[in-house]
Amino acid sequence: MIIREIKKGVYGIIMNDWSRRLFDELIPLPDGTTYNAYFIKDEKNVLIDTSDPVKADKFLSALKSLGIEKIDYVVSNHSEQDHSGSIPMVLEQYPGSKVMASEKGADFLKKLLLVPETRCVKVENEEIVSIGGRKLKFFHMPWVHWPETIVTYDIEDKMLFPCDLFGSHLAASEFYSSCNEKIHESAKRYYAEIMMPFRSNIKKHLEVLKKLDIEIIAPSHGPVYDKPGFIMEAYEDWTSDRVKNEVVLPYVSMHGSVAKMVDFFADSLIKKGIAVKPYNLTGADIGELAIALVDAATMVLGTPTVLSGPHPSAVYAAYLFKILRPKTRFVSIIGSFGWGGSMVKSITEMMPSRNIEILEPVVVNGYPLESDFNKLENLAETIAEKHKQLNLLK
Repeated sequence: MIIREIKKGVYGIIMNDWSRRLFDELIPLPDGTTYNAYFIKDEKNVLIDTSDPVKADKFLSALKSLGIEKIDYVVSNHSEQDHSGSIPMVLEQYPGSKVMASEKGADFLKKLLLVPETRCVKVENEEIVSIGGRKLKFFHMPWVHWPETIVTYDIEDKMLFPCDLFGSHLAASEFYSSCNEKIHESAKRYYAEIMMPFRSNIKKHLEVLKKLDIEIIAPSHGPVYDKPGFIMEAYEDWTSDRVKNEVVLPYVSMHGSVAKMVDFFADSLIKKGIAVKPYNLTGADIGELAIALVDAATMVLGTPTVLSGPHPSAVYAAYLFKILRPKTRFVSIIGSFGWGGSMVKSITEMMPSRNIEILEPVVVNGYPLESDFNKLENLAETIAEKHKQLNLLK
């Protein structure tokens, strides 16, 4: 746990969860995570977000250690349990407090955490609430990453409390971000796994935030940004339409045929000046695969046929690609089969309906022959031409 006065009367409470290794029973957490809340002491005391219920007792102890005897408002920027899960305990401990949330947020809190509607105050988009010497301005920012999300801006202290936006799953001893490679990687992983499906929404919300005078960004996971330009610029890049001269190559091979194809194909792409990122799906970290998809112009999925369709690991990768909705422009498939099937059809039907061009797959019967390697060479050449058209490759 880290408690730090960020500005006079504004405290950050970071609850480290060092040992957590899976989020939502889905997302790997190689570096653990944190649950961050913030307390503003003024004429009206405000608690912004709370903590995951697993840390509720420790979180309440942190509030007591700050000598907090009264909380007027608990701001719920986002109703998910890792941020709002301790709200019922806070309301019980501080019976005079009310919860500030969007209208949808109040409804979610009632359904998910049984927070009585009588304890909720619904805030409108761009509503300003005076708490004494400070004013808080609330912005509705739906689909970052739930439909009820708001962010809170402390006008006087020039602090933004964006909850999940700009976060990172990183348990650490440091309170502030040092803008280093580790922080960048953790924030990019977080964006890739959680925020990327909502890229177009986030892009619009960034335009709103860029108009604010922000000195500090205090997210709900990971370190606080005392140099906010670092993470703002990163998000502007990640949410842009710009792609890189990269091919992401997730694959699985049962008897060596696909592995041989992947090895040859990767070498062909590299010789043409294209960066390749292969991921063996039998042991790959899906977070690392998601990070690679943030920028790559092309994804090629390698799979053998199992019964009449693709390998289940390849199906999972295709589904992941579909729900993450990266800005990838081109997709293709390479693979092998023994006695037939509908592998290509199954995978292509899973691809998003947006502007993605499916390049001619290379599927071989059994072990690849010289003619099959020629087809892989042709696919590599096609990808190189496509990248040249996007001015990614000279």
